[in-house]
Amino acid sequence: MNATKTLMEEHEVILQVLDSLELELSKIKEGKSNPTFFLDAADFIKGFADGCHHAKEEGVLFKYMEDAGIPAQNGPIAVMLSDHEQGRLFTRQMREAALKWQSGDQSAISSVLENANGYIQLLRGHIFKENNILFPMADRAIDPAKYAALDDAFEHVEHVETGEGIHEKYLALAQKLSAIAHS
Repeated sequence: MNATKTLMEEHEVILQVLDSLELELSKIKEGKSNPTFFLDAADFIKGFADGCHHAKEEGVLFKYMEDAGIPAQNGPIAVMLSDHEQGRLFTRQMREAALKWQSGDQSAISSVLENANGYIQLLRGHIFKENNILFPMADRAIDPAKYAALDDAFEHVEHVETGEGIHEKYLALAQKLSAIAHS
């Protein structure tokens, strides 16, 4: 199914940003980072990981899985939804701390570290569970006759709901974050 393949490809972009976040966190300890990086990372997470990627999962894939008989409550979908909410919390708190740091509050750096690390750990485990458990389950459960409609719904999220060119904007931001982190 193209839908789960698309999501796994998006996971690779998200993992690239997680790697960049880790590198930048090590720079904080050396006094070589700045809050702008974390504000841009929060923008990527909100716009791409949550706004585009999770929108496809929550608004499309999970509904198809439910229709195929996989319960949304007390099962793998519920775990993924919980992870998404926890990720949103880490991202909001990282962004708020980076804004405080940007306005001169050096004590906010510890909150940036804590929330960025929390997000990184959460998402690495989350992506592993989706790639190795949830997506194969979806591929088995969803009727192949529905694959084309599912793929079309993904395209709708990416180009209509999210907005034309937004996906590409965030792919470019992921590259920018990687270049900064590796410099």
